[in-house]
Amino acid sequence: MILTDREISISLDRRLITIEPRPEEIAFTSSAVDLTLDPLIWIVRDPAPVPENVVDPRVTGFNAEHVMRDLSAEETISARTGFLLPPRKLALAWTREYIELKTETRLAARVEGKSSLARLGLVVHMTAPTIHAGFEGRIRLEMMNHGAVPIRLWSGMRICQLIFETTLGTAERGYKGQFTGQTTLPNPNKQNRKVVKPRALRRGGVPTRV
Repeated sequence: MILTDREISISLDRRLITIEPRPEEIAFTSSAVDLTLDPLIWIVRDPAPVPENVVDPRVTGFNAEHVMRDLSAEETISARTGFLLPPRKLALAWTREYIELKTETRLAARVEGKSSLARLGLVVHMTAPTIHAGFEGRIRLEMMNHGAVPIRLWSGMRICQLIFETTLGTAERGYKGQFTGQTTLPNPNKQNRKVVKPRALRRGGVPTRV
């Protein structure tokens, strides 16, 4: 069952759902809420055309984030000029908002694109839209421009929408996967949270949503 805008607002008021900073009224649609783009973005570089440039996910110790860190260049979206995402270019980005779905609330979510951007050819996830019950952190976006012309991205633009769904019962474990707590900045409402700062992105990578 999908939550309506009214139920999402009530859940935010009752702290059943945490979205920080809280979305403005313009961000709500009838059954979803828009999230905005963080200024930090990774652009996947074009690899050299050699046979060794192959990724094998079955290799022992495989870590997708470390692989993408090595293949990407970190950029900060300019507040003055934005960032041009060329056609057929993959970028890894974040939502500006911090999300928390407590397991006992029996809520999960999924992140989806916005139709206005989809018509330009912009996708925001690569077959991995699920935000599991118990998740907390910022949402990682796997973006690609499938359009014919570059798309100018802006920090703070409404980039995706979050749809909330009720689960049948309470999860036994909750989400405790490797991607829990993913963030580039702390949750403003939590003190002493261990966070990954932008400098650590260059050293060791940041876990991402599956």
